[in-house]
Amino acid sequence: MKPSNLQPEEFAGFYATYINQVSGEYTLIEELEISVHRFIKFVQNIPLDKFDYRYAEGKWTIKDIIQHLIDAERIFAYRALRFARNDKNKLPGFEENDYVDEANATKRSIQDLLTELAVVRQATLSLFKSFSNEELLRIGTASNNQMSVRALGFTIIGHQNHHQRVFEERYLGYNSDPEVSGLKNKFQLNFKK
Repeated sequence: MKPSNLQPEEFAGFYATYINQVSGEYTLIEELEISVHRFIKFVQNIPLDKFDYRYAEGKWTIKDIIQHLIDAERIFAYRALRFARNDKNKLPGFEENDYVDEANATKRSIQDLLTELAVVRQATLSLFKSFSNEELLRIGTASNNQMSVRALGFTIIGHQNHHQRVFEERYLGYNSDPEVSGLKNKFQLNFKK
């Protein structure tokens, strides 16, 4: 299944921002696997002095954003599990800024963060592979919004892609270093609409 298979009632409009950033070239399972490798390779090529950089006061560092991706993926995967198991309880939202403030990602190494991201994605991939087609279509409620299991999977990918674009535009785009500009061109996301 691909993002184009999603129906409007499967996700709130807010999540379209993320879902629209998922390539239509691959299936959900393929893209869950491919996208994390692409992202890790991209991050490993960012200059070391950028990982703790903030492009404006109060903004997150690249390390903070990677930790945010890890936390959000865990939460989205948990929601997918609950919905797939036909849990009808409404799930609460989470305050991403509070999570980032408590995580202390800037004290961790970039390799540690990327290793954790890879492990979390492997767990997410195993979870989504276990779902039947019927389970992928099930819908639950989180943060007062209805969402299908499969829409959550595409949101995980699109959320990661969104933040990679933020890295490219706001963290690496201000650097006039030709080496960084070359990285931008080499690893820039290209989505087929």
